[in-house]
Amino acid sequence: MSNVHMDKRKILLRKKKMRTTRGSLIILGVLLTLVLILKIYVIGPRTFSSVTQPLFNNSIPKYHFYLVAPNSVDPFWREVYRGASEAASLYNLALEFSAPRFNNSEEEIKYLDMAITARVDGIITHVSYATDFTRLIDKAYSRGIPVITIDNDAKESKRKAFVGANSFVLGEQAGRLMVQATAGKANIAIIVSNDGQKDVIYQNLKLNGFLNALREHPDMKIVDIYTSKLGILSAEEITQSILNHHPPIDAIYCMDSVDTLGVAQAIVDFNRVGDIKIVGYGDTPEILRYIERGIIYGTVMNDPYKMGYESIKALLEIKEKDNTSTFIDTGVKIITKENVNRYREEQKGS
Repeated sequence: MSNVHMDKRKILLRKKKMRTTRGSLIILGVLLTLVLILKIYVIGPRTFSSVTQPLFNNSIPKYHFYLVAPNSVDPFWREVYRGASEAASLYNLALEFSAPRFNNSEEEIKYLDMAITARVDGIITHVSYATDFTRLIDKAYSRGIPVITIDNDAKESKRKAFVGANSFVLGEQAGRLMVQATAGKANIAIIVSNDGQKDVIYQNLKLNGFLNALREHPDMKIVDIYTSKLGILSAEEITQSILNHHPPIDAIYCMDSVDTLGVAQAIVDFNRVGDIKIVGYGDTPEILRYIERGIIYGTVMNDPYKMGYESIKALLEIKEKDNTSTFIDTGVKIITKENVNRYREEQKGS
């Protein structure tokens, strides 16, 4: 074959390769655009959504589970997701996690409805005060989709199990910690979280548990109860009101990790460390540092990692054995200056 024919053949092959490459790039561009559109219009610009892949990536996941949380900014729910995703990876399950950026029960309900429509194999969901949660849980049941509730329960629904701690016990332990912090004498302000976005029964159980622990201590007085919206600034504004309160308040009980952090930061900013004892909720690195420095006396909380992990195990038991415990108690964790370093080491090992 002559050199001229060889050159023409090379040119034709090069042009064909270029057309193939250009076509592939166009297809890839179209696919990326479609993904972006789906992200904007289906997931939404102010939401958090993630999918956990199984540990054995070459095998097909046994089941597809869906986790709905009330928000994506509270570290507590990130830790719930971490526990659930690690269990999902271990048992070769696909796990999808969705949450609004800030507490929004309507967004939660939307995600729950989407999971039911998609006919996933099982759902784990936080329950807000909205009555539609019971209706949707029952809808999932009617379609053969088992539902596990976490943190807040929906006892009247057809959920298969509740995973979490007893709310009354959580409040009671916080009350005992407050008695310890103040030597049994204090004017106390309570900050109730999230402006009603959390279940009212859940809040009342914690509050009643707290009050029950103070019953035998007549010098422990509740002076005021404040309601916060989710966000550190809200807690800081409330703290400023507390500092200006008459009669003076010398102890604060926070039911939420974000409020706990906001109150502690405000106490530091207003140079009132030591004047007010704080008993709160949560175990973020910032909260642990405040406990170590004596700014927060201590926190009482659920075990979020265990909550996520045990929820996945419960759903798996339902799918494979058609049975699980209706109440899985994740216990109560108490963190103070005396055990904070040990707690950190335990967390590193988990």
